[in-house]
Amino acid sequence: MKVLLVSPGFHGYHSAIAAALTARGHEVSTHVYDAHEGVAGRAWHQVRHQLPRRLGAGSLRRLAQEETAGALAAAEHSHPQAVVVVKGDTLEQPFWDALDGIPRITWLYDEVRRTRWTTERLARIGPIATYSALDDVDFDAAALDSRHLPLAYDHRLVASPTTRHTPVVTLIGARYPVREQVLTVLHDHGVPVRAYGRDWSSHPVDRLRTWRLGTPGVPAGRDLARAAAYDVMASSAATLNLHGDQDGFTMRTFEAAGVGGVQLIDRTDLEGLYEPGTEVLPWTTPEELTDLCQRAVADAAWTHRVREAARARTLAEHTFDHRVAVLEDAWDTA
Repeated sequence: MKVLLVSPGFHGYHSAIAAALTARGHEVSTHVYDAHEGVAGRAWHQVRHQLPRRLGAGSLRRLAQEETAGALAAAEHSHPQAVVVVKGDTLEQPFWDALDGIPRITWLYDEVRRTRWTTERLARIGPIATYSALDDVDFDAAALDSRHLPLAYDHRLVASPTTRHTPVVTLIGARYPVREQVLTVLHDHGVPVRAYGRDWSSHPVDRLRTWRLGTPGVPAGRDLARAAAYDVMASSAATLNLHGDQDGFTMRTFEAAGVGGVQLIDRTDLEGLYEPGTEVLPWTTPEELTDLCQRAVADAAWTHRVREAARARTLAEHTFDHRVAVLEDAWDTA
């Protein structure tokens, strides 16, 4: 089928979804609805939309209108036989109206409370897949056509993860208060840690991009492209996956396991995804986390078993190919 994929640009995951759709025999065209190409494009986006909002003078309504117009044009140009939308909360009703009669599915990788979606709006757009088990329960109660669909690992990005190992515990991702607190505790207890991301970096460009002067008191590096992030996770003695108040499992859950990383996860509700203690390492207290980090740095034989089990489980059950099969079933029955 001719499939139109409409997605945000977030870390290029649309490429993984498109590749999985292509592997199932579809002809895929992709529209990245929030693309701001090049340095000039990103700078103009900051000046036109983000800066006024930070100053309390903008609502991003114009941005939503621009994104809707772009997605609508992509739908009209591609003449799709099926449409997969990822997130899509900024796309206004004219876009959805244009999809009437076309098999489609919308995949949400955030809890609804973090987006502009409401249950009422979602009821008008067709089948939904959500990474949030709690949202799926709410959608079912509201009689929405919904299914729970966790996120996934892009197994095509790095065919053979690195076998190089370093005695460092890493975190790759945004600098949220709970994450900084966890890293600070580990650092203070002598665990070798390193965080990666623009919010952590002391580089002048990163401080400018994140509108700040100071930097956190833990070792840090700059943003990593996804392939480089996979390499860091695979080579680390262990890598942290910290969710905070999310009930859905982050993409990092499947990526860290998929590359054969030793994943330290702040969740215990892993039933149906991974075997705790064997494939991933859950923790509930700072003391427990510190002990796991110290063992991961010191016990290579133990971590080797964890790495092998995590990667095998992920490749067998948690790739984008597995998820796309569910999306396909949803539009077939819509």
